[in-house]
Amino acid sequence: MPLPTLPTLPKQVKIVEVGPRDGLQNEKETIPAEVKIELVNRLSQAGFANIEAASFVSPKWVPQMATSADVMAAIARKPGVVYSALVPNMQGFEAALAANADEVVIFGSASEAFSQKNINCTIAESIERFREVAQAAKRHKLRLRGSISCSFGCPYQGEVSPASVVDVVQRLRDLGCDEIDIADTIGVGTPRKVQHVLRSVAQEFPMTQLSGHFHDTYGQALANIYASLEVGIAIFHSSVAGLGGCPYAKGATGNVASEDVLYLMHGLGIATGIDLDAVVDAGQFISRHLGRKAVSRAGNAIAAKRAAV
Repeated sequence: MPLPTLPTLPKQVKIVEVGPRDGLQNEKETIPAEVKIELVNRLSQAGFANIEAASFVSPKWVPQMATSADVMAAIARKPGVVYSALVPNMQGFEAALAANADEVVIFGSASEAFSQKNINCTIAESIERFREVAQAAKRHKLRLRGSISCSFGCPYQGEVSPASVVDVVQRLRDLGCDEIDIADTIGVGTPRKVQHVLRSVAQEFPMTQLSGHFHDTYGQALANIYASLEVGIAIFHSSVAGLGGCPYAKGATGNVASEDVLYLMHGLGIATGIDLDAVVDAGQFISRHLGRKAVSRAGNAIAAKRAAV
């Protein structure tokens, strides 16, 4: 009996490293700027083509990101690498522009309940607030990325319909986003649902410009990434050492670890342009600083294997 035909997967993927921003933003202990700078530099040298390095939000709300301007000023910029910054408004955009960010990231939610609880406005209002930022990004020839939280479920309303995700994709597309992230903020997605949502949004925005941002709260992140590969997604977000989590979801274990994603991709023969060993080093570096073990099975296994030699 012949073997069943395997799905055709992308030959190459882009991994967006979000550890320095999304990963560190909820840490309670202040992390010195020089540690963040060292982390970004290690990740650049490891081969990431896109690094989310900063967030220009009010230090009152996200104190860990108060040193973003210092970090952006001191990192050793590697040619060809896109250094991204999250911006909530024009004040944040101006700060990102002054810091020479290559890409600004705006954000919305597919859940009305999450939008109201998180930023006290409707989804439509939240997207409209970014219109001026989007226009300014285009005027200054900066890449514009949109991120959609709660695309597969919400801690407040529960289920989120694919139609709700499609609606926000349409809104971000109309603002001129170059890339749109479909994010599983609380990690409740499973492969078939992920594929259904991605196929739905790909009717409104090119699959090649969509990215998957998966959290591993229920241990589904790698399965969801593989499911995304099967439908043609070739951009994924990950966080070195598995840094980060959702502050609005009790027990959330956070972003999928970059080391685990790279181990999967390399095992599938998919090119990433990233040195896994160097990423393991970066993960161990930041974990030592934080005083805890990395949340990366592949990273910890490789580090343990090295130590045993």
